[in-house]
Amino acid sequence: MPGVSVSWIGALVGLALAIILILRRLNPVYALLLGAVIGSLVGGANLVQTTQIVITGSQSVMGTVVRVIAAGVLAGAMMESGAADVIARTIVNKLGDNMAIFALALATMLITSVGVFITVSIIIVAPIAMAVGKKLNISKLALLVALSGGGKAGNIISPNPNTIAAASGFHIETSALMIADFVPALFGLAMAVLVASLLRNKGEMPTDRDIVEKEEENQNHPSVGASFVAPVVAIVLLLINPIGEILHVHALEAFQVDAMYILPFAGIVGILAMKQGKHIMDYTRAGLMRMTDVVLILIGAGAIGGLISSSNLSVEIVKLINEAGISGTLLAPIAGILMAAATASTSTGVILGTGSFGKTILSFGVSPVGAAVMMHTGATVIDELPHGNYFHVTGNAMHMDIKQRLRVIPYEAIVGLTMTIVGTIMYGYLMK
Repeated sequence: MPGVSVSWIGALVGLALAIILILRRLNPVYALLLGAVIGSLVGGANLVQTTQIVITGSQSVMGTVVRVIAAGVLAGAMMESGAADVIARTIVNKLGDNMAIFALALATMLITSVGVFITVSIIIVAPIAMAVGKKLNISKLALLVALSGGGKAGNIISPNPNTIAAASGFHIETSALMIADFVPALFGLAMAVLVASLLRNKGEMPTDRDIVEKEEENQNHPSVGASFVAPVVAIVLLLINPIGEILHVHALEAFQVDAMYILPFAGIVGILAMKQGKHIMDYTRAGLMRMTDVVLILIGAGAIGGLISSSNLSVEIVKLINEAGISGTLLAPIAGILMAAATASTSTGVILGTGSFGKTILSFGVSPVGAAVMMHTGATVIDELPHGNYFHVTGNAMHMDIKQRLRVIPYEAIVGLTMTIVGTIMYGYLMK
């Protein structure tokens, strides 16, 4: 940041303070802003310079903010219309009892991959999972591993805020990251199914009181075909340019339309296809409300990112890594793992990771796509810790107490770590 420079000590103090405050349950937005302010002052900036650091840092994430807000239209269309619920039930019913665990993981993966938040995806699929689990004697532990693992796999190939943030942080197209994450996501899905299958007889089984009937709501749901319109339109349009570049088809390469246009367009087309045009205002308003928390965290993360980019922390990190003999490539997945663990959030972890360590990672010769993949997959390893909403919302959805929910964390981490290892091998070493 021109004209303003702070010491790396101030940057570390600010980042550490923000993380501690988040762990102490202060609102993450205020924790990040306070960390940025205190860190700037400790690092040697005066009040005027501190203001400049915070504002400039916040301005740097506005591109991501706009895309996240735009994504709210698609998310609202899928969640509020019942389309996501229809997709989940269709997948589970079509695959049948013999592939029940795979069906549940795949359903959660697909719903998350089309732009529904992972927590909402699990809430949608959980009642179906409980009914299937009671019928087939599959434990709650195994069911949540399947749902959470499938959701994590879908989360890294979705136009969700975490993918948008990872792509924007390394200045690549969201669709390019979605494609690059596809193979790690498949490995994550496979690992989720394998682990859940091994655990199907471990832990408490679903009972009658865990089964929630939703027949009244289902009568108002759209048809299967109409439910798939929005996600199909979004995915096809997002993939036109990357596929054109891969196949060297100039007509497709020339289609350079940002996700900012594609996601709301797909959402509105989907709403009309479901014959819910009269609800466009309601669905888009609900989608925007779901994005509000993410947008606010983005602003806070941008502020602390401004602090770190104003410091010489990146220089000190490079020095430390070189002296320790550690491969600089590993900084990307490690940063993703640590930042997501500290904030108990994939999106916030990615935002902090890219803003704090992005330039340093690229200085080691890592490609922007490779850096984004490794940090993005790393952020799925231990983002489900108890100081975040994901832990509690998913536990409640499966009618688990705290102790039961804690037992799931190591198995969820196995799924995230699998995707991280695959992503790191592919883009950190083989395709460097």
